[in-house]
Amino acid sequence: QVQLVESGGGLVQAGGSLRLSCAASGRALSSYPMAWFRQAPGKEREFVATISWNGGSTDYTDSVKGRFTISRDNAKNTLYLQMNSLKPEDTAVYYCAKESSPSYGLGNPYDYWGQGTQVTVGS
Repeated sequence: QVQLVESGGGLVQAGGSLRLSCAASGRALSSYPMAWFRQAPGKEREFVATISWNGGSTDYTDSVKGRFTISRDNAKNTLYLQMNSLKPEDTAVYYCAKESSPSYGLGNPYDYWGQGTQVTVGS
């Protein structure tokens, strides 16, 4: 069993920064790709960023490219999302997720999710 716990959300003004963390327990996640998703009020959950098991490969949705950086520390079993130049449209609940297969980039489903952390960006 895996437990994922996000932290680091909060209220920030447009142009500001936040760093989200996702701490995993119950099982080492170093062999699996991980990802961040977000869901804004009244909208579908959307993909934000993903990272391979060793951090060597990453991918982002177009709207956050150049502003967000996904990273991981396998020794600490923790995933991160550094968010810079935040915009009001980044306001959402952010979730981390573990991919079900070790194979990166194949569109495998996600089998574990955190409870989410709220990010609110004021204009």
